[in-house]
Amino acid sequence: MKKWVLSALIYLLVVTGGYTIYAQFSNSESVQSPTEENQHGEHQGSVETKDKEKSGHEDEGHQHDEGPSFDNDVNVDVNYQNDVITIRLADQNGNAFNDLEINHEKRLHFILVDEHLNAYYHLHPEEIATGEFQIAKELAGGSYKAFVDIKPKGLSYHVQPIQFTVGEQAGEHQHTSLEADTTLTRTVDGEKVTLEMNTPTVGKPVTLSFKLNESKLETYLGAMGHVVILDELAENFLHVHPLNDKEPIFETQFNKAGIYKIWAEFKQEGQVRVFPFVIEVKK
Repeated sequence: MKKWVLSALIYLLVVTGGYTIYAQFSNSESVQSPTEENQHGEHQGSVETKDKEKSGHEDEGHQHDEGPSFDNDVNVDVNYQNDVITIRLADQNGNAFNDLEINHEKRLHFILVDEHLNAYYHLHPEEIATGEFQIAKELAGGSYKAFVDIKPKGLSYHVQPIQFTVGEQAGEHQHTSLEADTTLTRTVDGEKVTLEMNTPTVGKPVTLSFKLNESKLETYLGAMGHVVILDELAENFLHVHPLNDKEPIFETQFNKAGIYKIWAEFKQEGQVRVFPFVIEVKK
């Protein structure tokens, strides 16, 4: 009898202990496995979200801060000091370069705008030494972007913005967005110009037709006018010339949607006037 009781107790202890160990093991798996899966899933979700945010930020940064990037065979340096603008051209070896084609009566066109796209200058510096051009110009303090428009013979070159500051930089610049004009008529010095165009759409030819008193219109730099176009961040540069030698009609194409500012230059009775317009290009 005593042996039977002892055997029963031992059996009971073995069964109870085995069940306890099994239960703990099963519970451990049922709790830890979802936790590990949850942590892994959250980690992946966090990485994907950050990657998307980072990707979006980098895309936005590229679009807003850098503009188009090209490999140029000609390096351009712009310096402003003592009310004089100096442009230096050099090849990839650092040698001064000046083998330029004549482009609308000039070897070098220098376009300059301020950070708000209010001030606009179309200048033609003279060469003072091999590959070094200068022009005197008094500029108000602030940040500027310059565009050196040249056609090097036999070399690749794309116009890109060159930023410089006149005076001390007054803190971080806050860009003010442009708004498309509700009317495309401008009057400067009593002369009125109206811009007519088909709907500006990305990737499609856009015709810019200017209505003005053509009886006063004169040839300017070998054409019946010049048009310079910049996006609102002054990153994408277009210099457009008329389709023919008789009418102020231009054609261009936009590769990106957004707000653009147009400066139309016309020479009337010996005076060059600039007429600004702001348009929106849609997808």
